[in-house]
Amino acid sequence: MRTINRSVCLFLLACICGLTVNAQENQTYILHTIEKGQSLYSIASMYGVSQADIVKMNPGSDEKIYIGHTLRIPRNTTGSQKETFHTIEAGETLYRLTVKYNVSAKAICDANPGLSAENFRIGQVIRIPAPDETPVVSDIDNSSKTADVTSEIPAAVQSRCRDMHKVKRKETIYSISKEYGITEAELIEANPELKGKNKIKKGSFLCIPYPTTIANTGNAKPQTIPTNNELFSENKKEAERISTIKAAVILPFLPDAASRSESARMVEYYEGFLMAVDSLKRSGTSIDIYTYNSGANVNSLNDILSKNEMKNMDIIFGPLQQQQIKPLADFAKKNDIRLVIPFTSKDNTVFRNPAIYQINTPQSYLYSEVYDHFVRQFPNANVIFIEANSKTKDKADFIKGLKDELRNRSIPMATLDEDASVEALKSALKAGRENIFIPTSGSNLVLIKCLPQLTLLVRENPEFSIHMFGYPEWQTYTKDHLESFFELDTYFYSSFYTNDLFPAAKNFTRNYRRWYGKDMDERYPKYGMLGFDTGYFFLKGLARYGSELENNLQRMDFAPIQTGFKFQRVNNWGGFVNKKVFFVRFTKNYELVKLDFD
Repeated sequence: MRTINRSVCLFLLACICGLTVNAQENQTYILHTIEKGQSLYSIASMYGVSQADIVKMNPGSDEKIYIGHTLRIPRNTTGSQKETFHTIEAGETLYRLTVKYNVSAKAICDANPGLSAENFRIGQVIRIPAPDETPVVSDIDNSSKTADVTSEIPAAVQSRCRDMHKVKRKETIYSISKEYGITEAELIEANPELKGKNKIKKGSFLCIPYPTTIANTGNAKPQTIPTNNELFSENKKEAERISTIKAAVILPFLPDAASRSESARMVEYYEGFLMAVDSLKRSGTSIDIYTYNSGANVNSLNDILSKNEMKNMDIIFGPLQQQQIKPLADFAKKNDIRLVIPFTSKDNTVFRNPAIYQINTPQSYLYSEVYDHFVRQFPNANVIFIEANSKTKDKADFIKGLKDELRNRSIPMATLDEDASVEALKSALKAGRENIFIPTSGSNLVLIKCLPQLTLLVRENPEFSIHMFGYPEWQTYTKDHLESFFELDTYFYSSFYTNDLFPAAKNFTRNYRRWYGKDMDERYPKYGMLGFDTGYFFLKGLARYGSELENNLQRMDFAPIQTGFKFQRVNNWGGFVNKKVFFVRFTKNYELVKLDFD
C-alpha cells in the first residue's frame, strides 16, 4: 500500500511540475533586475506596462521591491509597440542577437544608446527594434513596374541591402560609407539618386549594400564571427563638433490672469539663461538662441514645432506645462535633439526617450541618494523620528524608505510624538552615538512646535552629540529659525542650494540686479540661478564635446551656482535623470557648510 501511495505522489508531483513548466513557457515576460533608485512606477514606465500588471506577476511588489531582486515584466501585447525587450543571458553576444531577431547590429545600437561592449552583460535588458521599423526600398524604378514586379522585390531587396540608413543632419556620402565599411561608389551604386549630388537630404533612407567582397551571399554566416567590441566599434557614431550651437527655449512667457506669478518665474529663468549665454559668448562660443512662448496648451506648441528651423536645433529647454512634455519629447527624439526639462519631476517620458535630460530628480532616485549619503555621513547614528500629527505627514514615503535602510544597516532608531517632553526626548538619547532627530514632516508648523523642546534638550545635555535632519523646503524657513538651526547642528538635504554668503552666489545676485534692475524672487529654487546653471552646463558641454556630450558628462568641471548635476541614464534605451544631492549643515560654530558627495 505504501508503494502505491508513493507512486501516486510521484505521478502527481510530476504532473504539477509539468504544468508549472508549461505555464512558465506559455507566459510572456522578461526578467528585470532592480537597480538603485528604481520604483515600481519607473519600471512600469520603462516597459510601457501598468504597475498592476507587474504586481499581478510579482505578488507583494506593490509593498516593497529590493535592489538586486528580479521582477517578471509582462510583455506589452497590445500591438501598439513595435519593439520587444530582451534580457541578456549567459553566452549571448550582440552578433547572436542580430541573428535571433533578424535585425542589424546598428539597429540594436541605435535603439540602445546606453549599451556598450563594457556593459553588455548577463541580466541587462535591451530594446530590440522590430525588423520592419526601417522602410524597405525596392531596386526597381517606378517607371518600369509591371504586374509581376511585386513577386520579384523580396529577392532583390534581400540580396543587395543589408541595412537601411536614415540620414541625419550633417551626414555626407563619405561619412555614411565610412560608417558601414563600404566605398562611396558602392553606396551610390545602391542608391542611384545620389549620383551627381554633394549633399543628401536629412530624413531620407539609403540602402546600405553588402561590400563587394561578400555581396550576394544573402544571409550566409560570416567567415569570422564578430566580437562585441568589433560590432560596437563598427557601429559607433562618428563624433561631430558643433560650430554654432542652435538652442531653443520654449516656455510660457506671456501671463494670463491665472498664471501671472508662474509666468514671472519663467521670465526669471530665461533672464538667468541669457546671462549664461553672454558668459559663454565672451569666451568664444558661438550660439544662436530661438525663443518661443509656448502658451498653456498643446495647440500653441504644435505651431512652434511646425516651424522649419525647429528640426535643426541641437538642444531645447522646456516646457513647463505637463501636457506639452510628451509631444515635445517625441519631436526631440524623432529629430535627434536633446531636450532639457528643467522643472517637473513627475513626468515618465524620460524612461523611454533617450533625448531627455530631467533636471528635477524623480522622487525614488532622490530618496535613494539621500539614504546612501545619510548612512555614509552618520555611520554611528541613533535616529529618533519626531512623529507629526496625521494632517502633516507629508514625508511618509521618505520616512518609510529611510527606516528600511536603517534596519538593513542595523542602525538603532526610535519614534516620539511631536508633543514629547524634554524628559522623553532625553530618554531616547544614546551616549557614544550621534543622536539625530528627524521630523516626519517638512512643515514649518512642525518645526515651530518641536524646535523649543529640542533646543532646551541640547542646552541641558551638552555631553550628548545631537543633530536635527530635514528637508529641502527648510531653505524657505531659514531666516525664521537660523539660531535654532545652528544650535541644533542641523542638516537638510536638497538637489539645489545657494546662499549669498557663497562668493559665486553673491556675484551672480549682484550681476542679475545690474542687468535687470531688480532682485530675484525669494522662493526656492531661484529660477534665475536655475536658468544660468542649466544653460551654462549644457551649452558649454555641447561647445566642448559636440555629439560626444553624453560620453563626457562626468568630465564636466562646471561648478553650478545653485543646482547640482550628476546625470545617469535610466536604462539602455531611456534618457537621463539628475541624481545630485547636497547636505547643507548649520554647525554649532555658526558656519554654513554645503556637503558635496561624489
